[in-house]
Amino acid sequence: MEGRMRIGIAGIGGRMGVLLAEEVAKAGATLAGGTKRGDDPRALFAASEVVIDFTHASTAAAHAALAAEAGVGLVLGSSGLDAAQEAAVAEAARRVPVVYAANFATGVNLVLAIAEKLAAALPPDAYDAEIVEMHHRQKVDAPSGTAIALGRAVAAGRGTTLEQAGIESGRDGHTGARRTGAIGFAALRGGQVVGEHTLLFAAASEHIALTHRSFDRRAYATGAVRAALWLQGREAGLFGMREVLGL
Repeated sequence: MEGRMRIGIAGIGGRMGVLLAEEVAKAGATLAGGTKRGDDPRALFAASEVVIDFTHASTAAAHAALAAEAGVGLVLGSSGLDAAQEAAVAEAARRVPVVYAANFATGVNLVLAIAEKLAAALPPDAYDAEIVEMHHRQKVDAPSGTAIALGRAVAAGRGTTLEQAGIESGRDGHTGARRTGAIGFAALRGGQVVGEHTLLFAAASEHIALTHRSFDRRAYATGAVRAALWLQGREAGLFGMREVLGL
């Protein structure tokens, strides 16, 4: 690290914000400041070299625009962005470096890489892909961003996109037979589960399951700070954790 990077945290008063502040200190970087609910974030972006944002999908576009305006990097971990919000992030990445990921935990990103390789080796007409995820009862979006990332990894391994492959979720009543090649999703909510994701490839003669369980949100904070440090001196562009981890 060249000098002490100034890292700002949007939403510093939340559970993730507290962990992020701790991880910034552990990494030897400088905490440039943080915003809480209702604060104007403009001063934070002006004081930072990189801002880490795990707040909410509704603020993603505005924060991306502020990063581009201030010429600072952005690490974005909010989930549930719609197409317009993702387009706003991509537009900002034309001017500043942005790391945008569904999940910043190192283990999850290794699972995504493995999922793509498994999907490439297991033909969709023989192996049905199902993704089951469970999170705490307060989570507002479903399927989770990580579950969708798993679906995209499976689709990429099969040489297609998630939209082209088709999604099967929310099965209820007389749904008919499962579509060949479609990717299934099931979302469970309850208690205070940090995050559990299982990718299942089901064939007539065998099942293959790939599971990741998160027990502490600190794994996300550690990965996000790692991504922030990786952005130092980086040219504009839209990156994911695969680039940060060299996968």
